Amino acid sequence: MNTGFERTGPLKEMTSYPQWAQDMVVDCESTKQRVLDHEIWKMMTDLQLDDESTRNFMMGLWPFIERFPSFMALNLLKTRYGRSPGDDMARRWLVRNIRVEQNHAEYWLNWAEGAGVARQELLHGAIPHGTDGLARWCEEISAHGSLAAGMVATNYAIEGVTGEWSHMIYSSVKYRESFDPSIRASSLRWLHLHSDYDDTHPWEALDIVCTLMGKSPSANDVVHLAECIKRSYMSMVLLGDRCIQTCRDLWMSNEAAA
Repeated sequence: MNTGFERTGPLKEMTSYPQWAQDMVVDCESTKQRVLDHEIWKMMTDLQLDDESTRNFMMGLWPFIERFPSFMALNLLKTRYGRSPGDDMARRWLVRNIRVEQNHAEYWLNWAEGAGVARQELLHGAIPHGTDGLARWCEEISAHGSLAAGMVATNYAIEGVTGEWSHMIYSSVKYRESFDPSIRASSLRWLHLHSDYDDTHPWEALDIVCTLMGKSPSANDVVHLAECIKRSYMSMVLLGDRCIQTCRDLWMSNEAAA
């Protein structure tokens, strides 16, 4: 039975949310940490990511970046105005933020170009094998999952952890200064916009999900949401693994030979 939830505490404090949501976030934390602990971020900020791995990263994430507004639109299609407070919240939020996302694909192309990956290659080249799992998962859950599942997998999980790894990269003076000053600001705009790990979007998405689910959702429904969050995180871990596979193999060979 859905007993209504309406947040009264601060948006960015976990204690403002039902106990089931607090427990779910804790349950997913170790999986999220696997994303943040991935070697790719340190390689990038230490300027040790080779050209192939950089290309894999930029091209591998491109389908997800380019289609992210589409995932939100698929979730928007599930809403019905006036059906519930959660539906109305989701509808308003998705309509507003789809517009916010409209320029982010262009900013990603600028970052890729600044990092040495040609725009035409991203637009027309074949994405690296094994890097499409994140985009395929987000499309699947956004098209066929519940509204709560679609939003928790994309707007909560992926937007949240992306804000944190973006912050790690953008905070690196070494990385920022590796870009030519004449293009630095435009190249790093995507990172700059996403680098605030206290961003409100994931919290707003969690607020919507809790409003949709209520104070006392079934245990099975909560388990399903947690599985969706973890799958989003693991899709990003596996994408990172594939992007740096060659670079990692070379590094391990060098370590063994030393």
